[in-house]
Amino acid sequence: MTKIIPPAFITQSEEQLDKGYDPKVARGLFQFLKPYYGRMMGALALMILVTAAAVSGPYFVKLAIDEGISANNLAALRNIVLAYLAVSLAQLGFNYWRVRIMSRVGQHILYDVRTAMFAHLQKLSLSFYNRYSVGRVITRVINDVGTLREFITWAVLAIIRNLLGIVGTLIAMLALNLKLSLLTFAVLPLMVWATIIFRKTARKNYRKVRAAVSWTNSVLAENVNGVRVVQAFSRQKRNHEYFSGYVNRYFLETSLDAAWVASLFTPVVDALGALATGLIVYVGGTAVLGESITAGVLIAFILYIDRFFEPIRDLSRRFDTLQSTMAGGERILELLNTPIEVRDAENARVMPPVVGAVRFENVSFHYSDDPTLVLDHIDLDVKPGETAALVGETGAGKTTIVKLLARFHDPTDGCVLVDGIDLRTVTQGSLRAQMGMVLQDPFLFNGSAKENILFGRLDAGDDEVIAAAQAVGAHDFIVNLRNGYDTSVEEGGMTLSVGQRQLISFARALLANPRILILDEATSSVDTQTEQVIQTALARLLKGRTSFVIAHRLSTITSADKIVVIDDGTIVEQGAHSQLLESKGRYFELYKTGFQE
Repeated sequence: MTKIIPPAFITQSEEQLDKGYDPKVARGLFQFLKPYYGRMMGALALMILVTAAAVSGPYFVKLAIDEGISANNLAALRNIVLAYLAVSLAQLGFNYWRVRIMSRVGQHILYDVRTAMFAHLQKLSLSFYNRYSVGRVITRVINDVGTLREFITWAVLAIIRNLLGIVGTLIAMLALNLKLSLLTFAVLPLMVWATIIFRKTARKNYRKVRAAVSWTNSVLAENVNGVRVVQAFSRQKRNHEYFSGYVNRYFLETSLDAAWVASLFTPVVDALGALATGLIVYVGGTAVLGESITAGVLIAFILYIDRFFEPIRDLSRRFDTLQSTMAGGERILELLNTPIEVRDAENARVMPPVVGAVRFENVSFHYSDDPTLVLDHIDLDVKPGETAALVGETGAGKTTIVKLLARFHDPTDGCVLVDGIDLRTVTQGSLRAQMGMVLQDPFLFNGSAKENILFGRLDAGDDEVIAAAQAVGAHDFIVNLRNGYDTSVEEGGMTLSVGQRQLISFARALLANPRILILDEATSSVDTQTEQVIQTALARLLKGRTSFVIAHRLSTITSADKIVVIDDGTIVEQGAHSQLLESKGRYFELYKTGFQE
């Protein structure tokens, strides 16, 4: 069967990360451990005690055979067994507290990682979300952090325990018999060679698995979000074939490749352990017959060989988790280290109460990953309380202008001023707290209609919520919902029509009492009758507020104080509706070719 070749964007990040061990990843992950170093040191001390108790087991067997059974000394045998039981009970208690401490530490670390990721995602600029799919973000926050949880909570304990067990066993073996120890160590070069080969192959495979998980989540999220379009065009069968035969199959292939590599290492370790045991039994048995060592030493040594190779076998299993964690850790740190393009200046001040004067001075803008200018030397002056309607074809740059005003982006050249203050000198929070924005595709959060209206002003009372809803014509349909204002609208407002979601988003914006209001194609999703209700309400409520309106419907812009016509990122004309019609320029052409009702 032909191997699946994923799209370039799936493997591109893997090729960038496909390198040897990067200490930066380890340091980046260990920064989350710093607050818990004290408890981790306590767990480490307990782990040393547990390891010492475990290593002492074969030595107690040696004493029981040589000083109890061979010497026919029942009292000595009884005392040795009692001592062994006491050590085992102590080991049980130490182990319990070690696991308890590290389990709690692990959960707290994961809490910190998720909190840090969520906080960073809230600060990232809109350009990040334009190129980073929802599925990939979910994979980072859920899958990769989940892998980190498995590693910190359990695997890290096992890895340290195994390493301490190997060291302790080596010391015990050397103390018992140097010749037999060196004979056992003869297989270690083969062990090191097998580990190096496994490490390189496993690391590459686990990166592919993480990419496959991200791709699968992205496709699933896309299909769930677009299920209405999928069903409307009867694409269910085609999408299922694409997912099962291409996306999910790639996930299966990469997972099977990783499992195949992992399955090879344990048998190799078992074979080397069997080889060492055979050598020790033959050479040690000969020594016992020659009476150069006791039977207790030989039996203890055979037990130590198993205890020497068992941690190595377990490390191979833990190495799976380690590889997955390193791959996931790289992705987590990649997200956490994604630069925030729009930051508050170090000396940024709080935006004073906004009057509403807005000015764009020679503003140009292009995205960080594309030098093509989206806006080219924009000069625009809007007085307090004026309504400016931005008109132009799709892609002309209208939405970019209002994004700069809300400071979702910073201009490449020039500056945007509100009340004469450069927006880059004030905090984003204090600026946006005095702005309201309604988008073409309104988004409602999982909760009640009232909670969504309160989103921008949590301290508002019920009377104010109802007044805002009445002002935009949303009150009548809300009170007719099953539980009125307390009706859950579900995630994205899926239980409501597009027009109803838009009306709630209007009420949300108006309740926040913004000094500057931005309507980005906000009436394109409502019918003409609903739009008339909104226009009547906005004419009354927007008095005294500066507003920017982006629309294709003529009825939403004819009453604007200033109509700004934008073409290919530049302002080609501006003025009142009647003035622009008289000038017979670009606006007149748009009006004649369908920009009219």
